[in-house]
Amino acid sequence: MIWKEKYKIGVPLIDAQHEELFARVTNFVETLRSDKEWDEKVNSVNDTLGFMKDYVVTHFRDEEAYQEEIGYPGLEEHRKTHQDMVSYVGSISEQYEQNGFKEITMQQFAGKLVTWLVNHVVADDQKIADYANQEGK
Repeated sequence: MIWKEKYKIGVPLIDAQHEELFARVTNFVETLRSDKEWDEKVNSVNDTLGFMKDYVVTHFRDEEAYQEEIGYPGLEEHRKTHQDMVSYVGSISEQYEQNGFKEITMQQFAGKLVTWLVNHVVADDQKIADYANQEGK
């Protein structure tokens, strides 16, 4: 997935976080799909799961704070989407800790991350930008 300038919502911190998420997920997907050594794939899973568990929580907190600041009417629904993703990442992390590297599970995880980025950043977060622009915030 390639980050595009049109995905920006106009908040430098959040835009930088989104760009970092795109870069990390793209790297993860490319590593899984490659014919790299097993160790490199496992390292990529470790890095991505660690990153997602920490960074997504930070990003969601920042994004929700911005929504509160501008009085975004879709905040609660957006917060629920965030909570669902945090739960999903936690679930995958637990599966990984219990079962180790399972190619199918990690491919599904990568697919979910890509789908989520497209739906969340490209669609849902653009609604925040549209609202802020309409309201002059």
